Amino acid sequence: MNKCEKSDLEKYLVSDHSVDFSENIPTSPIPDTPEIKANSYYFSHPVWAKNYFDVCHRSVAFNQRWTAAAGSWDDKIVVDIGCGPGNLYANLGGRPKLLIGVDVAKGSLEMAQKIGYTPLLADAHNLPLMSEFADIVAINASLHHCKDMSIVLKEAARLVCPGGTLVVDHDPQLTAWNYKGLGMLLYKIRLGLIYRFFLRNLYVPDEDRQTAIATEVHHQPGSGVTPALFEEILKPMGFSS
Repeated sequence: MNKCEKSDLEKYLVSDHSVDFSENIPTSPIPDTPEIKANSYYFSHPVWAKNYFDVCHRSVAFNQRWTAAAGSWDDKIVVDIGCGPGNLYANLGGRPKLLIGVDVAKGSLEMAQKIGYTPLLADAHNLPLMSEFADIVAINASLHHCKDMSIVLKEAARLVCPGGTLVVDHDPQLTAWNYKGLGMLLYKIRLGLIYRFFLRNLYVPDEDRQTAIATEVHHQPGSGVTPALFEEILKPMGFSS
């Protein structure tokens, strides 16, 4: 990381931060929880990360939906929480003033860094970033990987400057998980039979399957996001849909 990149990130950190800039990825201390360990290991996997980068969130419809929600990223300060290898920016493009990518997986952050992200390895539950500095905060397919979605949503929201935009997308909804019979059976085998034969680009080898499942903290029956979650957290903070 060059001095310019370090300076760009440092001025948006909280005053008492513990971010270590000694290596190529600035690193904030993160707790050693089962959820973070699973996400860190699995999303750093070079084969999975490359496959995910190539095939996920790259459609025209995805681009149109995000552009309608957030507008252009040109000259904006953007924070992408749970950025992975950088799929969101790879699809949307633009010339942000600063593009910070937050994740717990160093391997993914190294990929994101190569396409223009300023990486930050940090826990989304306790971000070392100052409040109200970002024009756009994005959480794409990431909230459900976190242990406490309410805390992560509140952390993301506090980063948004007055008049800025928070976009949350691609998280499973609680109402979609009323599985019974055949639906429940397909859920249980989705990372095996379905991925092996129908979604081969996303197939997870047997030895990594349990770790993959462990990352999906709220992607399971009885869990998921709800309108109440967003209303209870965001309305008191001044957000409107």
